[in-house]
Amino acid sequence: MYVWAPLPRSSLPGMGVKRSLQSGGTLLGFLANIFMLLSTATNYWIRFPGGHSGLWQDCNGGICSNIPCQTMLAVTGACMVLAAGSSIVGLVMGLRIVCHEGDSRGRTTSAIFFLCGLLLLIALTGYTVKNAWKSDVFFSWSYFSGWLALPFCILAGFCFLMADMIVQSTDAIGGFPVCL
Repeated sequence: MYVWAPLPRSSLPGMGVKRSLQSGGTLLGFLANIFMLLSTATNYWIRFPGGHSGLWQDCNGGICSNIPCQTMLAVTGACMVLAAGSSIVGLVMGLRIVCHEGDSRGRTTSAIFFLCGLLLLIALTGYTVKNAWKSDVFFSWSYFSGWLALPFCILAGFCFLMADMIVQSTDAIGGFPVCL
């Protein structure tokens, strides 16, 4: 005779799809922060014969000096700093969501990561347009680190958005036995 028994739950309590998306979004946000802060703080956005340059300093022959104010460079720097700041806020909110089960600020967290991605896109596109036409200039690792942070921000936003959609759908079908 067969007796029905429920399937055993995962060994990690609460690690359904929703929690996995929230944890993944937090991890992606953490990676985006690392790449974005690395990109913003370093001076290897472009290389040219005899030196390299970033958002804040120009280094020629081993001597670095502050870059005089240029409009596009100032916009790029401002957008990078705002993107890094918003990404840190998104990461803190993501950690709060992961650590506190009842917190449902997934939409706000996803909007912050999408805003971060938009600011990154504005900064990097502006910098690319400013320097792409120069024949003796090559983009370097700080610049590419910024581009690498962009998909991590967008994917983190999608993770929190999808987790919030699961929360919304779980609330809508409240009486059904689901394990999301």
